[in-house]
Amino acid sequence: MGIHDIIQGKKQWRAHMARVKALPPDYEIVYKEIQRYYFKVGPIGLADGSLLTGLLEFFEEGVAAGTGVLELIGDDVAAFADELIKDSRTFAEVYQESISGEPGTAGK
Repeated sequence: MGIHDIIQGKKQWRAHMARVKALPPDYEIVYKEIQRYYFKVGPIGLADGSLLTGLLEFFEEGVAAGTGVLELIGDDVAAFADELIKDSRTFAEVYQESISGEPGTAGK
């Protein structure tokens, strides 16, 4: 990864976060809480940016439709966030597997 890639990544991230800030306050709060959770959990899909971009696009569609954020995702934000990544591997699992040398042994 060269300096050009780093600069492009920062520009893309800033543009992404500007879109988040343009959301209504309730959407922005829920988005940031889900984002914070994903940064802690570390699903592999987070690295390529598609997970958070998809979530943002979903929220923007909800705003355009005039739907409240909890009407869109339900009352249990944590369950919604978990459902989005239920089939995703995490970096912690990959690390555990690299230590044990056996795929699928994370958490055992």
